[in-house]
Amino acid sequence: MTPDIRKYATFTEEILIEGHKRADPPLRMAAVAAVLTNPWVGRFIEGLTPEIHAFAPILGEEMVARLMPLIGGGENVQAFGKSAIVGTNGEIEHGSALIHTLRFGNFLRDAVQSSDFIPFTNKRGGPGNSITMPLKHIHESGSRAHFMTVEFSIPDAPGPDEILIAIGVADGGRPHHRIGDRFKDMEDLEHDQTVRPDKS
Repeated sequence: MTPDIRKYATFTEEILIEGHKRADPPLRMAAVAAVLTNPWVGRFIEGLTPEIHAFAPILGEEMVARLMPLIGGGENVQAFGKSAIVGTNGEIEHGSALIHTLRFGNFLRDAVQSSDFIPFTNKRGGPGNSITMPLKHIHESGSRAHFMTVEFSIPDAPGPDEILIAIGVADGGRPHHRIGDRFKDMEDLEHDQTVRPDKS
């Protein structure tokens, strides 16, 4: 049992100037999407496991193999994310079934030497719908500099009976990031409460 893949699509973006100031270094973001026939479309199926176990590893391995050269290799990746869009004749659960499994996500985690969770979006939509992937740091989940979004679209996908799944990465944080770190905020709040205890 193999997925019926209609096409792969790739996306790259290199940000040279942000906020009227040159980015040094530039930020590079890249993504790969796969468009495949929804194997569960048109009927309610209680058990999705056979297709998950068969399809997810094939998709994960091939998509990661296509993605890593776009970013110069896994050693360059600092942030990652994933997304699924189910065509209008399917369930959102169908997209979730393919991307929310270790058999899919571990290919990306292994390529970038991470054991952390991969942020995601799941939705239903038609051709040209925006593929919107939230990113986070591959290790440091509190790094606000790496809270970003990879966004692009494929004009003819997903069709009503298709699923579009995508993975994305970035080789750095936002250029000129300057709003601090989530964990540093927590330390600052604890310090403030120690210095100025709440008297209410």
